[in-house]
Amino acid sequence: MAETLSHVETRLIVRKRMRWSLVSRAFATRLHNACLLLLATLAAGAIVPASSANAAFDHSHSAFDALLQQHVVLISDGTASQVDYAAFQRKRPALQSYLAELAAVTPQQYGNFRKSEKLAFLINAYNAYTVEFILTRYPDIQSIRDLGSLFSNAWKKRLFPLLGEKRTLDEIEHEMIRKPGDFDDPRIHMAVNCASIGCPALRDEAYVAQRLDAQLDGAVESFLRDSSRNRADEKALRVSKIFDWYAEDFEKHSGSVAAWLAQYASQLSDDPEIQSAVTAGSLRIRYLDYDWALNDLRDPD
Repeated sequence: MAETLSHVETRLIVRKRMRWSLVSRAFATRLHNACLLLLATLAAGAIVPASSANAAFDHSHSAFDALLQQHVVLISDGTASQVDYAAFQRKRPALQSYLAELAAVTPQQYGNFRKSEKLAFLINAYNAYTVEFILTRYPDIQSIRDLGSLFSNAWKKRLFPLLGEKRTLDEIEHEMIRKPGDFDDPRIHMAVNCASIGCPALRDEAYVAQRLDAQLDGAVESFLRDSSRNRADEKALRVSKIFDWYAEDFEKHSGSVAAWLAQYASQLSDDPEIQSAVTAGSLRIRYLDYDWALNDLRDPD
């Protein structure tokens, strides 16, 4: 009897071991498959981080676009604009939220943006930070130059987080937007806004990659149609100091400032003869004084 029980117990132990062996193999198979799936997922992520990072950023710049539509007023038949800084002040948390979105973009993410996305990103960053800069002292400010100091002008203050560093407005414009070999597009001088009456208009919409060329063309044409800042007559081509300050950009693109302006003759004069002179480059260039007063939409006193 004892031998019989011993034999039965041995058989039971063998069966249990077999069942555990089967369970272990099934578990090992599932674990193996799960590991393969995890590795495949990680590999896929490693292969296309750019698309996921790119998709995470709102390239429509919808938050800034909404603020601009609400608080920028086009004047002078659309050739200039005024900014309702008082209303912007009330919506400052929304502006700062948008700036936080820009600041959260890493250099790696930015590096994976398309060229047009990069340029729209930088132009909007410059313009949005400029508005925020004005609001730091508004309404007790008459010009952006008031934000400078004895030892540093306003554009050299290192206050603006972008792509992993605190930047100055000068850095964003001159070392990023104007960096040789990156964009090389003189139209940007009609897109970045320095919060001044003499500056090209701040648009009532954000710049976006899908329409960037059309937006830049529109900014140039609007600025050159403003006869208070750019015009041609029988004696001279009288244009903004912008064309003097950044002459090298226009020369690099077209050979000379006059040659670059020649393509916009119809914006600079309604007279066919003067337009022909502009196109021929035969008019002497004269640079007009620049108005640094704040481009503010103030309530009348």
